[in-house]
Amino acid sequence: MQIKTKAIVISSLKYGEADVIAKCFTLEKGLVSYMLKGIRKSKRGKLRMSMFQQLSLLDIEAFHKENKNLQYLKEVKVSYRYLSLQSNIYKSTMVMFLAEVLKSCIQEEERNEALFYFLQDSFISLDKAESISNFHLQFIVKLTQFLGFYPDNQSIDFPFFDMLNGVFQLKEYNTYSFNNSNSELLKEFMKNSEYNSTNPIKLNQERRKSFLDFMMLYYELHLQGFRKPKSLEVLQQIF
Repeated sequence: MQIKTKAIVISSLKYGEADVIAKCFTLEKGLVSYMLKGIRKSKRGKLRMSMFQQLSLLDIEAFHKENKNLQYLKEVKVSYRYLSLQSNIYKSTMVMFLAEVLKSCIQEEERNEALFYFLQDSFISLDKAESISNFHLQFIVKLTQFLGFYPDNQSIDFPFFDMLNGVFQLKEYNTYSFNNSNSELLKEFMKNSEYNSTNPIKLNQERRKSFLDFMMLYYELHLQGFRKPKSLEVLQQIF
């Protein structure tokens, strides 16, 4: 079967001397792995390594065979050419982290249109943004909406955040109930859902690190097999 779809590059893995396996989140088929034959040695081919940088936005035409782990690409075009996302050192560091988070989060090979467009719009927003210090924090909170464990905002005025159940409560009911600056900051990000609305929230490096560690624990509790990204430490040294 031949399909045309939009795709987001999650990761690329060298395979053999000249090949690459690119893992992409597609609009039509969800998560798909593509074998890129000879791409590392080809200089005049239709497929180029520059197209498969992390979080690249593509329009692809591909051959899909049911029950196959690897599929093959026929045509690839860049659907949105980033201005700064992959060239700005601060943004590219953030890209490494976000891509690693997505690699752990997105496992199922099924269509998820809402998640796809959220990711696409988020990365374009990051590309265009001038102030990005809080972007990854807002992204991590917003992403939980599409993964099924967004905190319940009906009880958002209660002081304790129960990580196990994703709800705010009046009292501490377990060891994962927190009433601290991180639970308060979570409320702020939930109330200010747009990326640019969080720019006025002034945080130092220590506060960002603490909140990100807080959210990584939340992810670990709700996603089986989730691992803290290796790029987390590098990211926290910059932001």
